[in-house]
Amino acid sequence: MANQTRTHQDIIVRDSRSTLDRDHPKTGAQMVKVATGVAAGGSLLVLSGLTLAGTVIALAVATPLLIIFSPVLVPAVITVVLIITGFLASGGFGIAAITAFSWLYRHMTGSGSDQKIESARMKVGSRGYDTKSGQHNIGVHQQHQQAAS
Repeated sequence: MANQTRTHQDIIVRDSRSTLDRDHPKTGAQMVKVATGVAAGGSLLVLSGLTLAGTVIALAVATPLLIIFSPVLVPAVITVVLIITGFLASGGFGIAAITAFSWLYRHMTGSGSDQKIESARMKVGSRGYDTKSGQHNIGVHQQHQQAAS
């Protein structure tokens, strides 16, 4: 009976062994995820840089035009709106690229939600098994006590 009782530490050690180990080689699906993440993040980063460069060039071209044609406010307002739109688009693409690289880092280091979900699923399953075997042990123990009485 004593050898069937398990400590909390035994359960934690068993649960930690059942989760994905980082020492295993990467599978084909993981490599596809990495390639997709690098391609998406890299292309967004390039797009962000190109948009920023275009916005800076537009600002350099528009500044003398604003000075020369200062009495004409409508083109000036249109130019300013286009420049602000360019900076916002560049920032949005940059944030998208950072998000893609952040997801890739979290996925590769194992701190992503996939591992957390798998770990939680394994813990719930092991707790169910522990409860089942614990109830069985209680029933066997009670039967032995009744038989002894």
